[in-house]
Amino acid sequence: MKKPDFNDNFCDKLTELLEWRRDVRQFKTDPLPNGTLDELLDLACLAPSVGNSQPWRYVLVESEANKKEIKENFERTNAKALEGYDGEKAKLYAKLKLSGMDRAPVQLAVFAHEETEQGHGLGHQSMPEMLRYSAVLSVHTLWLAARAKGIGLGWVSIIDPDAVKQTLEVPDEWALVAYCCIGYPTEEKDTPELVTLGWQERLGDCRKLLIK
Repeated sequence: MKKPDFNDNFCDKLTELLEWRRDVRQFKTDPLPNGTLDELLDLACLAPSVGNSQPWRYVLVESEANKKEIKENFERTNAKALEGYDGEKAKLYAKLKLSGMDRAPVQLAVFAHEETEQGHGLGHQSMPEMLRYSAVLSVHTLWLAARAKGIGLGWVSIIDPDAVKQTLEVPDEWALVAYCCIGYPTEEKDTPELVTLGWQERLGDCRKLLIK
């Protein structure tokens, strides 16, 4: 295979992709074209993984009963999270839209198989959490691949993972790492919504965090 040419133009486009990769909450209801999700998952599976273990497991959530149960899971967890804030922060939190479950055409649960035999234990005997980290890298790869096709992804973390496992009836050795809403965003923007709404500014120059 010929070595690719990652020229300056490609690097500039990669920077744009990273800048425009946003956590989407506002979705159009338009379905993805046939085969698009399969293409995205193929790309997600190119992510690096500890010991080449490829521990990611994807579950497409399609039944209305499961969607309803998981949405109720989110609502309960979100209400409990609100109790952890007070004052102006609580008022702002209550206004945030933290899930796209109401409109996203695709809902996807991503798990890490924590007892996989793939990889033969290389790299995760000493750090077993690397299996989850590997699954997270797969989610990030999926996120970027989707963004490159004009598709948005929202990562719902305000959720009870054990309840999701119970709803989807997955094996005990699978750990939930992400619940993703996927679809076309209602608007395109390069600024995180939480910055726009005044919740948290970006840290800025990450080099300031470098310890030498």
